[in-house]
Amino acid sequence: MVRERDEIVIRRAVSEDAPALARVHVDAWRAAYRGLVPDERLSKLSYARGEENFLRSMREGPEETYAVEEAGAVVGFLTLGASRDADVDAKTVGEIWGVYLAPEHWRRGIGTRLCWHAEQLLATRGCRSVVLWVFAENLQARCFYEAMGYAPDGAAKQLDFGIPLEAVRYRRDL
Repeated sequence: MVRERDEIVIRRAVSEDAPALARVHVDAWRAAYRGLVPDERLSKLSYARGEENFLRSMREGPEETYAVEEAGAVVGFLTLGASRDADVDAKTVGEIWGVYLAPEHWRRGIGTRLCWHAEQLLATRGCRSVVLWVFAENLQARCFYEAMGYAPDGAAKQLDFGIPLEAVRYRRDL
């Protein structure tokens, strides 16, 4: 567990966090991806389904989930693990699978702390670089990651969210 001077706590998520993680995830998606992901898709996001997904991934998934708390309340989370991409060495390339904050906690430096935390964890496991995927049209996220030293590495893929959306891979050497 990491406790910061302003009472931001980053810790491994536990099953009791699943409802709060699901709320953060759904609310962040609806705020960040409005106008990018079709409204019909965003309106179908469900706290209950999200909670089930978090519980399942904490039990069975290869990724790790970390909760971030402020004043005792979960306000965001980080998921990380080995890279899932076939074109990289998963032993030396880690992946930030997701960084999400409740919208009212954006632009306060918490996302930066979560990324640093992920980088530190992955470096201790022998990772020499970190990758992550961002919607190509999500300029706010792209600017955030670029400010942290990440850069597109040329990989891209199409995702289907009711419409095809391009995602680009960013990489940062540790």
